[in-house]
Amino acid sequence: LINQSGLATNIGLKAVSLGTGELLYEMNSSSLFNPASNNKLFTNLSALALLDTSYTFYTNIYHDGNTLFLVGGGDPDLSLESLDSLALIVIQKGLKVDRLVLDDSRMDSTTYGEGWMWDEGDQWYSAHISALSINDNCIDFIVNPGELGHPASIRTNPISTYYSLINNSLTVNDTTGFNRFNIERDWQNGNNVFTISGNIMDTTSTDTLYRNVEDPTRFTGGLFKEMLESKGLIIQSMEKGLLSGTAQLIASHESHSMANVLKNLMVESDNLTAELLTKTIGYESDGSQGNWINGLIQIRKFLNNTVGIDTTTFSIRDGSGVSRYNYASPNHFIQLLKWAYNNSSIRNNFIQTLPQGGPNGTLQDRNISNQIYAKTGSLFSVTTLSGYVFTQSGDVVAFSILM
Repeated sequence: LINQSGLATNIGLKAVSLGTGELLYEMNSSSLFNPASNNKLFTNLSALALLDTSYTFYTNIYHDGNTLFLVGGGDPDLSLESLDSLALIVIQKGLKVDRLVLDDSRMDSTTYGEGWMWDEGDQWYSAHISALSINDNCIDFIVNPGELGHPASIRTNPISTYYSLINNSLTVNDTTGFNRFNIERDWQNGNNVFTISGNIMDTTSTDTLYRNVEDPTRFTGGLFKEMLESKGLIIQSMEKGLLSGTAQLIASHESHSMANVLKNLMVESDNLTAELLTKTIGYESDGSQGNWINGLIQIRKFLNNTVGIDTTTFSIRDGSGVSRYNYASPNHFIQLLKWAYNNSSIRNNFIQTLPQGGPNGTLQDRNISNQIYAKTGSLFSVTTLSGYVFTQSGDVVAFSILM
């Protein structure tokens, strides 16, 4: 390690041997930095401890008279295939229904986090939060060049009437007057019209871009309605509402276990998962509607009372690290890493959720050893990395680098 980097940037770092407790190096270790996705370390550990590895989410279908109720349980990994399976069960029941009610009341209606950047409104990493979520609350755009002089070839997933496309792009064979290719949703007006603009070279390989949707509850419900109708059951009306007291459960989808959910959270650095977990922690604490306030209260309480981190000395405003109001120090992350490693009931599950150096996850582009398990973080002007090094001598080093 060097004393002077020559770089005009602020750096905080700390490295500690977990075998001996020896401080190996520190620089500005008590200074506060925006942690970006290192914030997910707080969320991950809290979910492991407060929800347990066996915790699962349920998406339920209820029936009452002419009405179906689609009730969201906050599953961050609900797939199109799973939703279609629920639709098939409904069809097999032979029910005479024509009304669909969407109940997302397990969580509050605040879909955008405190301190998130307003001008990132349609980006996948700012997907809106709902107890009824599917496909990361995004549309997948599979992009290829079209014929020369024609628009780009665009395929989307899922296919739905919930959104529309305006394709003003152009396939070209040179870069003269080239305009950057872009897909943008009209998020300022709160709709789901996607405009495709700019140029694409005729030699460009297939690329996939992701953009979020407005109102994920209606997005999920609209897809379910279309799945039912594709199987012959026509739904005349769809609305948001609450489950009736006389409705009967007719179908249920259970999510992967929490261990799988947390692996996806950390390896894919999935922001939607982080926020759904935060609100779920709040919901499970007392049964009240899950929100950022009660979720973060429980996370802070766990970190302060159990892990021993003084939560008055840092700021945590969301679960994912998207918020620009988050601040933490290398010391805070070292405390968390030490506690997790020294807790035998948590250690293995926690480490297994972390991206590993080498071929997988968010460490795949880093030229580092596969003996490193760590979480990256990145925002504009922010880069972070915190985790463990398993040395050849058998020691384990906890480290945190924030800049």
